[in-house]
Amino acid sequence: MVVNFKVFKKASPNNMITLYMNRREFVDSVTQVEPVDGIIVLDDEYVRQNRKIFVQLICNFRYGREDDELIGLRFSKELILVSQQVHPEQKVDIQLTKMQERLLKKLGSNAFPFVMEMPPSSPASVVLQQKANDNSQPCGVQYFVKVFGGENDCDRTHRRSTINLGIRKVQYAPTKQGIQPCTVVRKDFLLSPGELELEVTLDKQLYHHGEKIAINICVRNNSNKVVKKIKAMVQQGIDVVLFQNGQFRNTIAFSESAEGCPLNPGSSLQKVMYLVPNLAANCDRAGVAVEGDVKHKNTSLASTTLIASPDARDAFGIIVSYAVKVKLFLGALGGELCAELPFILMQPKPSRKQLEAAETEEA
Repeated sequence: MVVNFKVFKKASPNNMITLYMNRREFVDSVTQVEPVDGIIVLDDEYVRQNRKIFVQLICNFRYGREDDELIGLRFSKELILVSQQVHPEQKVDIQLTKMQERLLKKLGSNAFPFVMEMPPSSPASVVLQQKANDNSQPCGVQYFVKVFGGENDCDRTHRRSTINLGIRKVQYAPTKQGIQPCTVVRKDFLLSPGELELEVTLDKQLYHHGEKIAINICVRNNSNKVVKKIKAMVQQGIDVVLFQNGQFRNTIAFSESAEGCPLNPGSSLQKVMYLVPNLAANCDRAGVAVEGDVKHKNTSLASTTLIASPDARDAFGIIVSYAVKVKLFLGALGGELCAELPFILMQPKPSRKQLEAAETEEA
């Protein structure tokens, strides 16, 4: 039986170093992350000269615009998560994958394998969307596999003998649904004997990208106020943990309805409103968090960030969350009544055929 497999290949500008990797997406299952593995092939001249070759896993966190950087001031941090020397080979036991074993047989004696363990507490790949005419580096978290030659792993790299290949750290949706979200809020008014009650329920806690969200709304008006209209919206929360005031929200989908309104005192109303949060409706809006696609195409809204422990929150560069917000408008004097429900928005775990199709498009 013939087994076909695809690899990503990138060579240094001087063609002395070549990097082979069979994937560019590595899954974070909250408690552990898939190891980053590949093969590095050296030219005969580098092998004869016994050149030192290093491979590093780099996390780049940009938290400011590139255009605003001045002399000596940078709005980015580059963290070296893992650093290894691949040539001359070190005496380290490596558990080779089947792909690495096949590539070693095919590429010959100048091929050297590597395996790097990504820390579970490292942030997921996510970037903030820029304006259409902005070609600078986007704010967010991005990962690279860096291969270079030097005297040590802290040596200044030369562009001609350096490879930078972008990769992604992704989280997929859990297989089990959580508790069905539900909340009840009440508001009383001055000189009013009763309360206005708003109950909001979602049909489930976990949604996949592009899925329709059903928002069940129940209003009981026991006050002397009149409900003029109802507005439902999906908000994306972004928390840049590096800053104390780095929290902000984007409304990525909304709907207003006056059906059943005005809702007079003593009346009640039950209705369902549907919203579909997607990037297509927000493609021109700056500041919306999107998944850090390695080729900046076919991307989607950033998935909810799952954290194993609240204590590990500070290690994440950007934390993304989603919530449904329902608002009742009571007129100029009555004010508003709001209810909010958090939910999880993520990508479903792709099947093997979907992964192969995605790799074919990127290759």
